[in-house]
Amino acid sequence: MYKYLRLIRVKNLLIVAATMVLIRYMIIQTLLNGYGLELQLPLWWFVELVAATVLIAAGGYVINDYFDTRADLINRPETVVVGKTITRRGAIAFHLALTITGIALGTIVSFKVGRPIFSLLFFLTSGILWFYSTIYKRQLLIGNLVVAILTATVPLIPLIFELPMLGTYRDIIFIYQLNLRVILYWVGGFAFFGFLLTLAREIIKDIEDFEGDTTLGRDTIPVHYGVKKAKLIVASILAITLVALVILFSAYLFKISKTGFDYISLVYMVVLVALPIFVLIFSVLLASTKSEYHRASLICKLIMLSGVLYTLVFAFFVN
Repeated sequence: MYKYLRLIRVKNLLIVAATMVLIRYMIIQTLLNGYGLELQLPLWWFVELVAATVLIAAGGYVINDYFDTRADLINRPETVVVGKTITRRGAIAFHLALTITGIALGTIVSFKVGRPIFSLLFFLTSGILWFYSTIYKRQLLIGNLVVAILTATVPLIPLIFELPMLGTYRDIIFIYQLNLRVILYWVGGFAFFGFLLTLAREIIKDIEDFEGDTTLGRDTIPVHYGVKKAKLIVASILAITLVALVILFSAYLFKISKTGFDYISLVYMVVLVALPIFVLIFSVLLASTKSEYHRASLICKLIMLSGVLYTLVFAFFVN
């Protein structure tokens, strides 16, 4: 059982599930309650939605390891599972079981909310993950963008499936002219920063895997432009992230200051998000060994986790 848990990256899947739960209850529900409204998507349907997303993500990890065995044997041989403790045929069967179950659950929820077309999200994601592992990952920048976009989609899914259910409040929203776009702004903000940080982290991982990717002829950014330029690209993305964070968060603090300055959020963002991004920029630029790039990748992941956990601070302050 442990070998299968290693294959599907349980820790990453827990973060995916936690992101969806926190976005739903700390952001969407908190803002709806501010308007005197409640979540309308039933809890069990949401559980099915989270399960569908997690299962498809797990299937993506499996198929990625299946096609990435040769590179992993060079870059990180100690992590290889497919072909060692799990047969290649067993890995494919596991991938199909996870993916088909995920698509089925996602389709069921789509029909329940009255939007069958939403089921395409799960079919397309599964297909994209397959082609990412077989084609996109080997193409310049495309693979990085695919992973970043899919990561950015995770916080959006709870909102996408909640919106149709809010139709029950149509009259109230119209009569009182409630501006629910603020929910979209907040959730979209998490998706935006998730995209930028994931894109940076994927390029850092490509720098870390430079040796194996070069051997296998992959056209990654470090292989195509060189490690030095790749580091500058990562630093630029992180700098853009930092500037965007300062601008957007300053706008939030200025607006909220009319009802009471949010010192907690300010300290949280500076200490646990902004400063770590600043440190990460220099960590990437100064890194020269595989272990240092791996450490930079881990820092980036922790920054993303800090960003997601900010939802708790937001809910606390608003409440």
